[in-house]
Amino acid sequence: MRELFEHDRAYYDSGLGLVAGIDEAGRGPLAGPVVAAAVVLGAGVYIEGVNDSKKLSEARRRALLWEIVCRAADIGVGVVDAAEIDRVNILNATKAAMKEAVAQLNTSPDILLIDAVKLPDIDIRQCSIIKGDAKSAAIAAASIVAKVVRDSLMLAYHQQYPQYGFNAHKGYGTRYHIEAIRTHGPCDIHRRSFAPIRK
Repeated sequence: MRELFEHDRAYYDSGLGLVAGIDEAGRGPLAGPVVAAAVVLGAGVYIEGVNDSKKLSEARRRALLWEIVCRAADIGVGVVDAAEIDRVNILNATKAAMKEAVAQLNTSPDILLIDAVKLPDIDIRQCSIIKGDAKSAAIAAASIVAKVVRDSLMLAYHQQYPQYGFNAHKGYGTRYHIEAIRTHGPCDIHRRSFAPIRK
């Protein structure tokens, strides 16, 4: 995992300036928002255990979130709801969430390291990295922040719509979730443009 930090340190060593990593959570689910995070770790910061959020348990992600919050130089979060996802499509909604996350930063990064996406209409140097959450510490940290924030939102939605079991699947298209949609119909946070619900 130190390789992720060494990857980012190369940007600092080359004098490119302040680096922000950006990633999202929630592109695939049938319900709920897409959430993006932008994280500036800063030069020389090392947080043991930071990795692609998909490789970490929920408990480990939550523990690492607090370390990231305490040690990162800056964090921004962007959230785009299901209605906007339906209006503009999931890719554009993801980009909008990422741009909002950058806008929420208190600092001005000099370069954005983004997991597999390029952002339009943003006047900051960008580097799109395929599977970036497995290569860059800042992107991996952003993936953890985005995932924990989104999961927390879905747990809150479970209190409002307990019949769908959002606490268990976080809106993804599990068999239980599909059956719940067939039984109860979609609710306000379902993405009606997604095929299983649209049909």
